[in-house]
Amino acid sequence: MNPIAVVLAVSALVLGLPAGKAQAAVPGRPSPAPFVSTTWLAAHAGTPGLVVVDLRSAADYDAGHLPNSVSIPFAVPLSAWIVSRDDLLLELPPFADLSAALGRAGITKRSKVVLVTGVSTPPQAQAGGTRAAVTLMYAGLTDVSILDGGHPKWVADGRATTTAVPAVTPVTFDGTAGGVSFVDIDYVRAAVGRTTIVDARDADVYSGKVVEPYANKAGHIPSAVSLPTVSFFNADGGYRTTRELRVAVEGVVGTDKNKEVIVYCGVGGYASTTTFVMTKLLGYRNVKFYDGSAQEWVRNFSMEL
Repeated sequence: MNPIAVVLAVSALVLGLPAGKAQAAVPGRPSPAPFVSTTWLAAHAGTPGLVVVDLRSAADYDAGHLPNSVSIPFAVPLSAWIVSRDDLLLELPPFADLSAALGRAGITKRSKVVLVTGVSTPPQAQAGGTRAAVTLMYAGLTDVSILDGGHPKWVADGRATTTAVPAVTPVTFDGTAGGVSFVDIDYVRAAVGRTTIVDARDADVYSGKVVEPYANKAGHIPSAVSLPTVSFFNADGGYRTTRELRVAVEGVVGTDKNKEVIVYCGVGGYASTTTFVMTKLLGYRNVKFYDGSAQEWVRNFSMEL
């Protein structure tokens, strides 16, 4: 397969990054909810420890961004958030490199981070926001949120933007890898038939009706169940309500929040959305992320129809 074609295909899936319907912050808790509104963010601007991170391109950031937000673009195939390793896309970067990037942005493991994205439709493109969120969680942060509607919603609500770049005091990032469990192909192979494995790709890809360019075998990992991430979104690209998401997830995974669940997708975008929703919004405590996803699995093993 032409690697440039693969990068272009994946870029179409993971860039654009629309955000979802905001959930209200829980009274009495200092941490924002997984999805926060522009009203919440405006009210909490300047809160000690709050870092607003703009995931859009450097050019978009330079054209105008939220006051005091810092730029850490999410870009395929290489950025602070992801690397390409062994011709696999959307792989975790070396922890030392990730730590250095977060430290330059003034982020510590105690920071409250709100991620600001762009918006695009259809919603397939928004996985970059949750991929960055899950990467922060992997690095040990617990207070990670996504701005509902992203930068376009902020502008539409009449809130101020700026081209001024804030002065940031670099820090030594003090997080520890492992806040979210990323598992490898051997772990997944051993889990087939004994653990709930969730395929977050579209239903037609799961069934084998559609074969994606970066995973050229039809079907799904044996014993995997289908929970299409696209079903998490409304027509406008926003997330469905918490109740709707709970019904969708529990209908496939069940209600036991302690059971082991392994999530995968095509290259590691959609799986991050499912992982973020299940852990941060719905309270599942044993969700593991298969980073290699279908792109790696098909190189080594067969799929099931």
